[in-house]
Amino acid sequence: MTSEFDIRRRALRTGAASAALCLAMVSAPAFAQAGSPTSQDNGLSAVPTGSATASPSDSDAGAIVVTGSRIARRDLSSSSPLTVVSSEEFKLSGAVNVESVINTLPQVVPGTTSFSNNPGGGVATLNLRALGAARTLVLVNGRRYMFYDTSQITDLNVIPSFLLEGVDVVTGGASAVYGSDAIAGVVNFRLRNNLNGIEIGSQYSLTEQGDGARWDSHIAMGTDFADGRGHITAYAEYYKRKAVFQGDRDFSRFAQQDGASGLVVGGSATIPAGRFAAAGTQAVAAGNGLGAVTLNRAAGTNYTGNGAIFATPGTSRAYQTTDAYNFAPVNYLQVPQERFLTGAYGEYEVNDHVTGYMEVSFANNRVVNALAATPVTGTFDVNIANSSQYLSAADIAQLNQIDANEAAINAANVARGRTGALPGAGVVSLTINRRVTETGSRIQEDERNAFRTLIGVKGDLSDKLNYDAYYSYARTRNSQVQNGNISRSAFAAGVLDGSVNPFGEGTISGDALDSITILSQNNDISVLQVASGSLSGSLFNLGMGGQDVGFAVGGEYRSVNSRFIPDTALSSGDVIGFNAGQPTSGGYNVKEAFAELNVPLVADQPFVRLLELHGAARYSDYSLEAVGGVFTYAGDVKWSPIRDILFRATYQKAIRAPNVGELFGGQQQGFPNATDPCAVAGAQNDAAINATCIATGVPAGLVGSATLQPNTQIQGSFGGNPDLSEERSTSYTFGTVISPTFIPRLNISVDYFNVKVDNVVSAAGGGVASILDLCYNTLQDGNSAICQLIQRNPDTGIIDGAGNADGTFNVVAATNANLASLKTSGIDLAVDYTQPLGFSVTGRGESKLNFSFIGTWTEKNDTKLIAELPDTIECAGRFGLNCGEPQAKFKWSSRLSLIDGPFTLSGRWRHVGSVRDDDDGVDYVVENLKAYNQYDLTVAFDVSDQFSLAGGVNNILDKTPPIIGSNAQQANTYPGTYDVLGRDFFISANFRF
Repeated sequence: MTSEFDIRRRALRTGAASAALCLAMVSAPAFAQAGSPTSQDNGLSAVPTGSATASPSDSDAGAIVVTGSRIARRDLSSSSPLTVVSSEEFKLSGAVNVESVINTLPQVVPGTTSFSNNPGGGVATLNLRALGAARTLVLVNGRRYMFYDTSQITDLNVIPSFLLEGVDVVTGGASAVYGSDAIAGVVNFRLRNNLNGIEIGSQYSLTEQGDGARWDSHIAMGTDFADGRGHITAYAEYYKRKAVFQGDRDFSRFAQQDGASGLVVGGSATIPAGRFAAAGTQAVAAGNGLGAVTLNRAAGTNYTGNGAIFATPGTSRAYQTTDAYNFAPVNYLQVPQERFLTGAYGEYEVNDHVTGYMEVSFANNRVVNALAATPVTGTFDVNIANSSQYLSAADIAQLNQIDANEAAINAANVARGRTGALPGAGVVSLTINRRVTETGSRIQEDERNAFRTLIGVKGDLSDKLNYDAYYSYARTRNSQVQNGNISRSAFAAGVLDGSVNPFGEGTISGDALDSITILSQNNDISVLQVASGSLSGSLFNLGMGGQDVGFAVGGEYRSVNSRFIPDTALSSGDVIGFNAGQPTSGGYNVKEAFAELNVPLVADQPFVRLLELHGAARYSDYSLEAVGGVFTYAGDVKWSPIRDILFRATYQKAIRAPNVGELFGGQQQGFPNATDPCAVAGAQNDAAINATCIATGVPAGLVGSATLQPNTQIQGSFGGNPDLSEERSTSYTFGTVISPTFIPRLNISVDYFNVKVDNVVSAAGGGVASILDLCYNTLQDGNSAICQLIQRNPDTGIIDGAGNADGTFNVVAATNANLASLKTSGIDLAVDYTQPLGFSVTGRGESKLNFSFIGTWTEKNDTKLIAELPDTIECAGRFGLNCGEPQAKFKWSSRLSLIDGPFTLSGRWRHVGSVRDDDDGVDYVVENLKAYNQYDLTVAFDVSDQFSLAGGVNNILDKTPPIIGSNAQQANTYPGTYDVLGRDFFISANFRF
């Protein structure tokens, strides 16, 4: 089959490229046939998204493959809602990284971005329709690209934005055409293949505050050879982005949290000076006929309640909330990045029937994340004699009193026939919260090297039949170095033997510091291989004025392998600072057969200017036993009763196979915040909750007791499940495209979308907190599958040395399962209008005014953690701890441009609608975020045919982000959604030879 890459190039050679020279707005809804008069005026990219005005007779530009199909056609309209972002938008927005433009589209909720510090990882991802980055298929030139780790997601950093011809965003499942992962839709990045000569470009960006500098320089060279039978393009790019810290902006300088009367300066109770506590009371279980008693453990000391703080090294006082550590300023707001890209692609026509082509690319990407110094928390044994050298006499006396109280508790347990659970004489068990600032910040450096090579052959077998076959190999390796980690075992040993002094800020140094710090080095390796072949062409004509019936058939083989190789210290769980991680290794392959049929039924008839049916189907045979053979299909229809309007509708069944991380991810331990419903006061008075608590291992007398949950964090186990099956989605869209002949150059499209995903892979029950809520408050059945995921410490009648009471949690198993469901629906609206002004100031062509708008109203964005239950997390118009990034019901981006020959003045308006918190059961200080508007201005000027300049200001009104407290993501706001840099300037220059 003639590839989309090749067909587009043919169209460019025959004149369809002229439209690309006009100003293309963000996601301009292209409606007119390339090469038609309308396309010259509306500032659209070379590939329209839908056509109400065009018919096969309107253009002789040649057939073109539209994203979402493998069949070449002369009618460029799309049955699916399709948004086009042209290369001009990258120029006008001052964006170098692909994410910066794509995330402004209303269909997209930001994934990992340049402001993702915790979590980070040094990548940029795309989250279409807020269904998750793993459910958006990213293509380059219509083919799968490199992915960066076991999640099998493409890092947008490896796509050269300076070579983009355009970006097509297709809504709805497309597995029948492209295979797994295309549940939310497909985003296809089209690279230019018409460069002849040399292009050199550079851009520099800087915030008004003089920080966050970004510098990019690139070179691209293209040429025809062998008398025009071949063409090759080669390129290289260097990009560097400097850091901005949260301490560099007023809104993020201090960690905010909810207070009694509003937002207050908060922080962490794990402080550099150290905070130490012993439980004020200790329960002793009944035994040998004796009643249970409660004994004082730390009464009358600084070590009870919130604990003792060593503001002066060695001398304690009672901890106050104002002693909290402000961790915010040393965290990155904008993470630093350094990137080098290089590559080449080309083709050579061997003869009339054989054209060979190739692509090769390499990317080196380095990103650093920085967090506040490691917080050491937990229960540790302190030898009083060994630590006395660091402590005041008063503190030694307090510790001796605690030791005596512990001895009494042990004796009482022994008298009841139980083993003493607390340390022996001279040693006390203390909860220590000490931030080890002596090591400096926790630094994670990711260096990712990725390369991809592709070879293929294509050509025409006849005037109605062509073929295309290729093989690609892509490999990504990420080397991750973590600095600032602390060894829990070494810290515990040092505190016990007195070699480590934790009693005050700056007290750990020299050999002691070396003995407890760990340098962790981890690696990811991922490989994707694709072999694909297809035949396409035309069959016959139905004789009703339309084009020939078109078809495409073919097969594809994909092999996926990925590994995560953690440092030994990281996998042991001994590391404090970054989360522990277990090795992941695995892979699978899939063999597929696919077919498409496009049937133009009628054209150019009364009330039926165009009527066309399209269908696609794919059978996939996975090596994964739980997935096996799966069938996906799609059907759509287009009907244009008159020249001015076109109606379109689609229905698709799509799948997503689980990725390597979901399948084979090593078991990991985590400590998320969660509440034990059995520890809530009064739980014993609710018969259903009481019974469920007892059934899951809580002693009857402890239901409703706060001793069941000594910490706000509960240990959970997380990891892969090799028995996962595929996710399955159903999507449909319907809409209209209007290009009224009585208002030339006006184009409007309106489309409704509805996507439902079943069998969704997620942590069982949605995570630790959700499992507890589902078990005790919803299901209330100790024998249910959800409740069986909860493991509590056995009923021994004692409290052990680690402070674990009978019935407290041992672990909550939250491994992956196919339990959840997702659903989203809404309406997309796109408008584009160009008005000639009838004059020219520059004297080089007629001036014109262009307006474009694309907006989305999100009706629903719902998640069910357990699909069979009625409980639904509703995220449309919400933000917060459940939904994450704000998902405004109304979101749009619009641009107004004055174009006068070589001169362009362009303004952009980005709007994110108001949102409210997603937890109706908790009243936060900030429950609602107002609508957020941002305005940008750009000036571009083609000085000559060889030299052009552009400059602009983003966030020209210096709009600050909304500030949130305890329900914020990071930096007291959502940096992916709202601008955090402030007024931002850029200037760029481009040379062509």
